[in-house]
Amino acid sequence: MTSCAWLWLYIGAALMLMEILSPGFVIFFFGLSAASVGLLRFFFGEALTPVWQMAAFSAFTIFYLAVLRRWLKGIFSGSKQTSHSDFDSEYVGRAGVVTEAVNPPETGRVLIGDAEWTAESAAPLGKGAHVRVVAQKNLTMTVEKIQSPAAG
Repeated sequence: MTSCAWLWLYIGAALMLMEILSPGFVIFFFGLSAASVGLLRFFFGEALTPVWQMAAFSAFTIFYLAVLRRWLKGIFSGSKQTSHSDFDSEYVGRAGVVTEAVNPPETGRVLIGDAEWTAESAAPLGKGAHVRVVAQKNLTMTVEKIQSPAAG
């Protein structure tokens, strides 16, 4: 009787299609296991009893998840490329002007480009001082005083 084999194949196809709707790349392997049991059922026929079908399904699922998932996930997700210009270091090295005095340990404000930021410094900085960003922690810039840009 091949209807049982077809049922396993239909269940496998449905599970593999359901993977499209869910993250994690796990349901696909349950579907692949069901399809494998369906193919075994075609090959062995009635000799593959329901107990053996469930045992095969469990074994295939564990095997596919343990062995194939890592390999196939790498193929489907591709490689990640990192950039040296991430948010945390985007402003490091840029110059700005103090708009509100910085008196350690209290913070002040600096204008960098067209945005004003909270700033901290190891040394006191008065309003109008020219500074350079040396570090960024969340939305607070660590700045140091630099010489005024030369007029030119």
